[in-house]
Formats: sequence, C-alpha cells, structure tokens
Amino acid sequence: MASLTCELIWVKQFLQEIKFCDIHTMKMYCDNQAALHIASNPVFHERTKHIEIDCHFVREKLLTKEICTEFIGSNDQLADVLTKSLRGPRIEFICSKLGTYNLYAPA
Repeated sequence: MASLTCELIWVKQFLQEIKFCDIHTMKMYCDNQAALHIASNPVFHERTKHIEIDCHFVREKLLTKEICTEFIGSNDQLADVLTKSLRGPRIEFICSKLGTYNLYAPA
C-alpha cells in the first residue's frame, strides 16, 4: 500500500504540474482487509512492528484526505489480467470491464 501511495502521489503531482486537472482524493482499492485495518487503525501490535514506517506514511495520507481506501473482493480485481495467467470466461469478464476487445474477432 505504501508503494502504491507513492505512485498515486507522483501521478497527482505530475497531472497538477502539466495543469491537466485538479485531483482531490484518490481511491485505493485493496483486497486485503487486514492491511486496510492496519492502515486506518492508530493502534500498533507486536506483529506490525516491521511495517510501522509504511503504516505511518499511508495513515498520514489517509488523514490528510489525499487518498481513501476501499475494499474490493479478490474476484473483482481487474489487475489480475496483468499479474496472473487467466483463461476462458475469467479473462473475458475482466477484459469487458476494462473496455477492451479482441482485434482478431470476426466483424
């Protein structure tokens, strides 16, 4: 989540520098409910010591409303088409959600 937050901030600053549009709050979708709770919960436990700096960074951006987090189920992750080997109906579903089409399909 911390690396994605860095990327979102970079894209936001880039778009503002080229005066493309004014972006207020960016949505970050995550399928890990534990990560969402750790990012929004100010209480640290012993198991989260190794990610404390990243949590502070993400939490700071959440509190300043630069980003907001939202849960999305694993079945609805559109990024799977870029990271996993998919076939059949699953890849057709994701491609339809992304608005892509088969260039080689008969017209």
